Amino acid sequence: QVHLVESGGGSVQAGESLRLSCAAAGRTFSGYIVAWFRQAPGKEREFVSLIRWTTGTTYYADSVKGRSTVSRDNATNTVYLQMNRLKPEDTAIYYCAAKDGGYSTLGATYNNWGQGTQVTVAS
Repeated sequence: QVHLVESGGGSVQAGESLRLSCAAAGRTFSGYIVAWFRQAPGKEREFVSLIRWTTGTTYYADSVKGRSTVSRDNATNTVYLQMNRLKPEDTAIYYCAAKDGGYSTLGATYNNWGQGTQVTVAS
């Protein structure tokens, strides 16, 4: 198990940027897939992006591809989600999650979750 702590959410105007952070406590991310999911009010949770800690391989949902970058910092054991050109439809609670094993965009396959951080984008 790894304890995850997200930060970096906030309220911005459309077109602006935010960087979300997901820090691991208790152990390192080594060997893990770390993903970002989001859930907007009244909608189901959806996959946003993931990174394999060991190789740095990344994958993005079509909704954020080209506007977002997921990265990792070995020194601080932190995963970042840089989101640019934000849109009102990006408004949601953003969660980071971690799992071992193979890649997955399904939230149910992740067994470690953070508490979430709110992102609000005004038009």
